[in-house]
Amino acid sequence: MREGKRQKQVGGLIQEELNNIFQRMGLNMIDGGMVSISSVKITPDLLEARVYVSFFQVPDAKAALTKIQDRAGEIKKELGNRVRQQLRRVPEIKYFRDETLEHVFKMEELFKQIKTSDPDKE
Repeated sequence: MREGKRQKQVGGLIQEELNNIFQRMGLNMIDGGMVSISSVKITPDLLEARVYVSFFQVPDAKAALTKIQDRAGEIKKELGNRVRQQLRRVPEIKYFRDETLEHVFKMEELFKQIKTSDPDKE
């Protein structure tokens, strides 16, 4: 199902504001690794937001995601203060781990292994 124009606008707004909130709260650096919001998907009724969080060089991504979820109420309150002029209701936020970076690194590693195991073929 395609995402509508309003969904994309609200998703972009929420993503931008959440990145600012994470930076202000110190959640953009956890355990020496970097944390960022990779994307935000909004339901058609604008009542639920699926926030995909990307972790780079974070030793325990599950623990980091739990740390973010523990502060979800505080994050939502801050988000509400920032977007109250643009949105009637702040959507319910659910956090998910974005594993795209990990898949990219795994693919690069596989390509390196293939290249080193068969140097004659290029």
